[in-house]
Amino acid sequence: MCELLVSVITPCYNSGSTIEKTLECIENQTYKNVEYIIIDGGSTDDTLKIIERHKSRLPKNLTLVSEKDNGIYDAMNKGVRLAKGKLIGIVNSDDWYENDTVEQVVEHYANNQYEVVYGMQRNFLREKEKAVFLYHHDFLPEQMITHPTCFVTADTYRDFGVFDTNYRSAADYDLMLRFYESGKVVFTPVMRILSNFRLGGMSGSQTGVRENACIRYRRGYISKKRYHFVMFKSCLYQWIHRK
Repeated sequence: MCELLVSVITPCYNSGSTIEKTLECIENQTYKNVEYIIIDGGSTDDTLKIIERHKSRLPKNLTLVSEKDNGIYDAMNKGVRLAKGKLIGIVNSDDWYENDTVEQVVEHYANNQYEVVYGMQRNFLREKEKAVFLYHHDFLPEQMITHPTCFVTADTYRDFGVFDTNYRSAADYDLMLRFYESGKVVFTPVMRILSNFRLGGMSGSQTGVRENACIRYRRGYISKKRYHFVMFKSCLYQWIHRK
């Protein structure tokens, strides 16, 4: 099983309050042939000190880049370009994998050139478990799959592109729809919890809601009327909650 190299990327910036749990989940993986790539945006807190403290326990195949970037998707793209593994996963610095996540992904990987392996996600709100779920890829035009659980073959990124940095919150949805619409990428669901996700980030904001609606409208998945309704509702929600 250890013949397959898996790359895991963690983008981070001033993540001192959360990154330790992320690092620990990499240290505790039951599957050991892991390349770990940390793309730091030039943190000014103790993020880098925490990483340094964990270096001896992290995979020996470790890359740390710390420099200013143009946001989380730019950081993810940097990591993808550096990755040497056949499969590439991304775990953000406030999330964490289950200890057997990489092992489960490798076991379920069907060895397709273009493949996305994804699974169930556990959401936390204020450190309490709120939901465990999986959205099936057949419904991607209606609903994003659980991106924090996704492992994508390097060939898929190479031939169908990486994250569009014009998006602040929904580049992952845009990318998965690109893969889906190609008709060439196989999506393999795993009915196990693969990732733990803390709610409250950009992807769950009204920016994310509006960008998702824009993506679906541009691709013809929702009508103009529906698009304007979603945008109005989102703006109204944001205005009310700012008062």
